Parts: sequence; structure tokens; C-alpha cells
Amino acid sequence: MWPSLCAAALVVVLLQAGGSTGSLAPRSSTSTCGERVLVDMISGPRIVGGHDAQLGAWPWQVSLQVYQYGVGFKHLCGGSLVNEYSVLTAAHCVRRQVDPYYWRVVIGLHDISRPERHTVKHSVREIIVHSEFRIETFENDIALFKLYKSVSYNDYIQPICLPFIHIHLNINNQTKCFISGWGSISEKGEGSPILQEAQVDIVPSDICNGFEWYEGMVNNNMFCAGFESGGIDSCQGDSGGPLVCCHLDTSKYYLIGITSFGFGCGRPKLPGIYVRVSRYRRWIKARLLLASKATRTLSITLALILLTVGWTHTSFDYTRDIRGFSEIAA
Repeated sequence: MWPSLCAAALVVVLLQAGGSTGSLAPRSSTSTCGERVLVDMISGPRIVGGHDAQLGAWPWQVSLQVYQYGVGFKHLCGGSLVNEYSVLTAAHCVRRQVDPYYWRVVIGLHDISRPERHTVKHSVREIIVHSEFRIETFENDIALFKLYKSVSYNDYIQPICLPFIHIHLNINNQTKCFISGWGSISEKGEGSPILQEAQVDIVPSDICNGFEWYEGMVNNNMFCAGFESGGIDSCQGDSGGPLVCCHLDTSKYYLIGITSFGFGCGRPKLPGIYVRVSRYRRWIKARLLLASKATRTLSITLALILLTVGWTHTSFDYTRDIRGFSEIAA
């Protein structure tokens, strides 16, 4: 069991407001980020070595699902909602399918086999992959999904804060950091239908690059998280998902890492490797700005079409290993 001070602050606010259950009442699109309104004050840390997350515990967690002929949509990767139109994930998730038509983003999901009443599905308008992504080294393993329609926030659906420069995040061994996802609960096991969560330590790069560890594979755009003894780790199906840390001064969570790759799952001295989000501030901000401009242009265009011809628009409603591509046939 681990106490979450970030969560504790939010629970106090919830109790003062007289609330005890999640609300589907929409929140403003200018709602603050990184809040876990529904989390318990005390919670425990599958991911590998984790456990079931509480319903609504990680409201920015999304399931990226790709269409497979004869099967339908199937979970492939995780992602993080960063604003009402945008989701950050790993570039290697779309290595085999970059056409947005075949993807959908599912938000507010807890049990992947049974959507809740607050679960929403969104079509993808565009996928932007970092132009210098290299699958051989997982360098620049970052991508942005742009949605057709804006996401309405509520207690179950919230954006995560980005680690931009005006907030100093002192990440050390005392910082509470967490991973979440629907990936495998053992190295060669099946994915979990229930969202899993686990607390992890940030491993200093000099240690993670050491002998019998990754031996120099981890560069400045990456970092390691897990434990020397192994046991708790992200795994296949968790790729693209969030590693978030609690910032006690603001009682908010920030997206520090994106699940990228690793050798196996939960092995000693081979923790998960994550995209260091703070190194991509400019790339993210530039793409979010472009997404915002494109969305405004699309909205104006559709409005003009509707006013002119009375046309009604109906929108139609890949993983780690090395956190692998086993879900899709080559």
C-alpha cells in the first residue's frame, strides 16, 4: 500500500464539496490538468507486478485501438490525453499502421471488455510521428494523435499536465511516480482486461547504462524506471502509455515519460525505458499549436457547409518489445 499525497489533497477537495462518487457533468475545456478526482487517499501499487487500478484513477489514460479485418478494433497501445483534441503516445505503436482511418481512441475506459457509461470513442483525424524516429534504437519514439471531435472533460476524463518549463519538477527517489496500462501481466502472458497500475522508481541514467544493465543504450532523450530487482515493469500492450509523477507543490500529476521499450518485462537490472517528455517540449508545443489551428479551420469549414447546403455531418465513430508487435500479423 502506498499513500499518495497528491491524491490526498484531491480527496479533501472532493469531501469538502460533499461528493463521493464520480460525476459525468461536463467540465470546461480550460479545466486544470493532472487531477485525480476519484482516487482514494490510500491505494495499492498488472502491468507486471502491479494491480487493478481503481475506476477513474488515471483519467488521462487512453486505449489506442487499431482495426483488424475479421476481428474489429483491438487494443494495441496506451496513450495520454493532453488536451481536448490531442493524445501523446509512442511512435513505434504506429509503425505498421499509420493511416488514422484504422485507429480509434477510447477514453474513460477501465475494463477493456466492458465499456462504462462514461467511456467515449473518438475517430482519429491525423497521426503525427516524430520525423527522426528510429525503430532500430527507439530514438525519438513519440507521436501525436489528433482527434476529429473535442473531448468533454468530467471526473473520469481529464488531461495530464505536461512538464513545461515554468514548473520545476525535482524528480528523485522520493518522488511518487506511476505507470498504468492494459498490457501483459507477465513477460509472455496475456494482457489484462482491467487497467493496471504500479509505482516505480526513476533509475539514474549512469546506473541504468552500467554493466549488466543497458550498457550505454539509454541516451539523454530517454530514462529508465523500475527496480534493480525487477518484478514491477511495463510490458507488451503498455507501449505509448504514461509514466506520471506527483508534484507535491501543485498537487498535480505530470507526464514525465512515455512507455517505449525494454528487454523482456520485469527482469532484474533491465527496467523499462521511457521517452523523456521534457526533452520534447518544443516538438509537442508546435504540434499542439498546429492541431489547434487545424481544428478551428475545420470547424469553420463545416459550419459554412452546414449553413450553405444544410448538409449533416456524421463522423464515423501498436507495444513494448521489444515491448512487441505480437498483436498484429506482419
